[in-house]
Amino acid sequence: MSSSNPTSDPARIVIAVDGTSGSGKSSTSRGVADRLGMRYLDTGAMYRAMTWWMLSNDIDVHDADAVAAATGKPVITSGTDPLGPTIALDGADVSVEIRSDRVNAAVSPVATVPEVRARLIALQKQEIEQALAAGNGIVVEGRDIGTAVWPEAELKLYVTADPAARAARRAAEEGGTDAEAVRASLENRDKIDSTKGGAAVPEGATHLDTTPYTLEEVIESVVELVETTVRATAEKAGE
Repeated sequence: MSSSNPTSDPARIVIAVDGTSGSGKSSTSRGVADRLGMRYLDTGAMYRAMTWWMLSNDIDVHDADAVAAATGKPVITSGTDPLGPTIALDGADVSVEIRSDRVNAAVSPVATVPEVRARLIALQKQEIEQALAAGNGIVVEGRDIGTAVWPEAELKLYVTADPAARAARRAAEEGGTDAEAVRASLENRDKIDSTKGGAAVPEGATHLDTTPYTLEEVIESVVELVETTVRATAEKAGE
């Protein structure tokens, strides 16, 4: 993990990064965490791990009651190094498996089950609390981070990009997948989230449209926001 730290004291800051799929949340979050020497938590990977467990154990992901009944069984462990984030399921690394087409097709119905959300949000809060207790800051990215997971975050971001840019980025990440098919998938995910309450813009969030910018430009702008937040937090504490 990088020890580079352009801010006066970013430790113990929670940065909540919400936004749409394919908008650059993950790359931005990892880059910012690395630049600032902070921990990084990919909450989407946790939902994917839960989904992979359901599929591997022959749970019908479209049967909400069956998914709810099994929610407490898998042991999900997240690694928080931004340069090498990991996700383990029952002690086994599943970083590759959770990015499969099977999981892509099944993660939305699993993620919208209230019992799944409740359990994973509890785990996410635990990771944040552990980081703060250790004197570290943490960048947490995913859906409903600034609303349900950690609404008291010192800095909240809502990252978006236009549909074409999002589809192109996600297709590139997936090794040249058809961009139009990816776009349809992303739009379907947006529709599900909007009807199930997983796409709310957090109160007080800074909106970042990444469409016209390079990744490095977005990371730099967020680092500047962190510096401003650190100063404001320090001034408030000194009042």
